[in-house]
Amino acid sequence: MSNTDRVTLLCISSYFKGEAFLRSAHQQGCHVILLTEEKLSDAAWPRDSIDEFFTTPDLANTEWVMNTVTYLCRSRHINWIVPLDEYDVLMAAALREHLRLPGMGESASRFFRDKLAMRMKARESGIRVPDFAPVFNYDDLRAFMQRVPPPWVLKPRTEAGAMGIKKISEAEQLWRWLDQLGDRQSHFLLERYVPGEVFHVDALIWDGAVVFASVQKYGQPPMNVAHEGGVFVTYTVERSSADKIALETFNSQVLNALGMTRGVTHAEYIKAGDGQLYFLEVAARVGGAHIADLIEQTSGLNLWAEWARLVVADVTGDAYTLPPVHANYGGLLVCLARQEHPELTAYNDAEVVWRLNKEHHAGLIVVSPHFERVQKLLAAYVPRFAADFLAVAPPKDRPTN
Repeated sequence: MSNTDRVTLLCISSYFKGEAFLRSAHQQGCHVILLTEEKLSDAAWPRDSIDEFFTTPDLANTEWVMNTVTYLCRSRHINWIVPLDEYDVLMAAALREHLRLPGMGESASRFFRDKLAMRMKARESGIRVPDFAPVFNYDDLRAFMQRVPPPWVLKPRTEAGAMGIKKISEAEQLWRWLDQLGDRQSHFLLERYVPGEVFHVDALIWDGAVVFASVQKYGQPPMNVAHEGGVFVTYTVERSSADKIALETFNSQVLNALGMTRGVTHAEYIKAGDGQLYFLEVAARVGGAHIADLIEQTSGLNLWAEWARLVVADVTGDAYTLPPVHANYGGLLVCLARQEHPELTAYNDAEVVWRLNKEHHAGLIVVSPHFERVQKLLAAYVPRFAADFLAVAPPKDRPTN
């Protein structure tokens, strides 16, 4: 298409998110269509940046969504389909396949959505992953459990983050869980539990190269926070550290092996006790849990807005150029709160640059040019958060709006 044509983007989202993407696409002159679920009709979408707004009862229903989108295509030329939430990645891929639109198809998208597919592809490419087995053949599972000592983790293949993960300590426990899962059990995998430090790398990719990467470390592994409760913490890794250098290199190898050429990714890795890095998972989306807010506060870069710039450049055939970025350190703290509206004014150090405004949640971001200062503030704030706000809820198998 020529650069003078107006780009039409169809954004689909089964959760309320991606407002900055929608604004950025609109500011670039795109015709923005949003398809979301009926229950999100009254969410605070940036309506002034959305040209057409449609809803469907269930974005997971392939027939409904396919019929809706093909009906829209009768009077519109859609150039690109963007899934704003991880749960919409495979639906967007199916739509691209059906409409013969550019972007990742169903097989390629599975490497960024299906934990079994991404592990198999990574292992085939020589990427180190925790030992695992598909939940297909029971003899294979028995052989895995004989070969790999417990504990293990039973992971849903297409849930986000730590949702639905079960820690398994002995074989009989696995068989009980599989009985409960019934016909759903093939949608899980069994994996060796690898204790260690968990990191995440959030990146922008253009023409197969990582043009921006932000390396963070979780205070506790997300699975621990999800299952045991506590304050969710993540912070910028020291830029001169061996961990940062190794993770950036490893992340590029993973993305290359999985075939990512242009887009945004959120990937997680674990550094085991032996110092080796293992690939855990990757998603073709902006990181959740306010990670994007942390990265924006430390770098000045809004990953949602830059993702929109990448998409538009891809559609028009223009080059993408990364804007200037800052190099500060930051830390993010978030927890469930006992109070409906937690009071955060007592956390008044000059480095506090962002406070979360969400019912029954407490959260803030600290930013400093100095790594040590961020670490000192996190060390002081985490126990205070636990005392002042922390509430613990049972782990969920799926997120809720």
